[in-house]
Amino acid sequence: MEANATAVQTVLGANGVIGRELSRVLRSMGHRVRQVSRHPRQVNGDDEVVTADLLDAEATARAVEGSTVAYLVAGLKYDHRVWREEWPRVMRNVMDACRRHGAALVFLDNVYAYGRVDGAMTEETPYNPISRKGEVRAKVATTLMDAVRRGDLRGMIVRAADFYGPDATLAFTHSTVFERLRQGKTPQWIGNPAAQHTFSYTPDVGRSLAILGNAESAYGQVWHALTSAGPMTGNDFVRIACELSGRPFRLQTAPRWMLSLMGVFSPIIRENMEMLYQFEHDYVFDSSRIARAFNLTATTYREGITATLGA
Repeated sequence: MEANATAVQTVLGANGVIGRELSRVLRSMGHRVRQVSRHPRQVNGDDEVVTADLLDAEATARAVEGSTVAYLVAGLKYDHRVWREEWPRVMRNVMDACRRHGAALVFLDNVYAYGRVDGAMTEETPYNPISRKGEVRAKVATTLMDAVRRGDLRGMIVRAADFYGPDATLAFTHSTVFERLRQGKTPQWIGNPAAQHTFSYTPDVGRSLAILGNAESAYGQVWHALTSAGPMTGNDFVRIACELSGRPFRLQTAPRWMLSLMGVFSPIIRENMEMLYQFEHDYVFDSSRIARAFNLTATTYREGITATLGA
């Protein structure tokens, strides 16, 4: 899809780290960018800014009008009750807006719908959610792709593993690894630090969305965002971060019983308990398909951790 001086590509869920990374890549490709959220801000100096609540159908439709591609990268409060009520509404409103205005839809998803997977997660992995939030994700993903297969909508899903990267302040590793190292403290982990755990580097996720959103051949499919294929465990990740920080390798691990106790007093920890399986068992994410299809190379963990520590 060639850049069009009069068309705009719209980021639904502006201000988040992926929205920012995506916006920079889109602008570098020559596209005009529109930022949409309740409190949107420019990323590039010439971005269009539109205030809209994606729970409001008419506001969403106005925000999408004139777009060639809309990227749904929004986040909701990390609460299964909020997700159950609001994610289907957001997806319905965005799909209706894209249909009305002839825009393509690129939905950034996570891997919750897959549930626990033995072996690598690929684009062909069936949905088998074992969490309440995973059930919601499976529902909205199915709603979107059913419409795409019927020909009602031009769209795709792009999935990523857990994030890390510069400015990824909501990522698990931000507070448990990078901030603790900056403060001279021992990094922390949950679950089993010897289990494999893949992480997607946020600039690579933004690049993947921009490339796929502008490739006609990518539509009608599910893709995994470009992610380093190197094997990685919690121990490995922290060891690299410690080495690059000039610190000896040390790691504190919180067992499940301790997290359960903390969850009595912390709603955030309570909400995370149903996702703990992702850190207790191997979590391997395969993005070889996008790498082959577009001849792309993912950022290595050493490169990404270096950039994150330097941010």
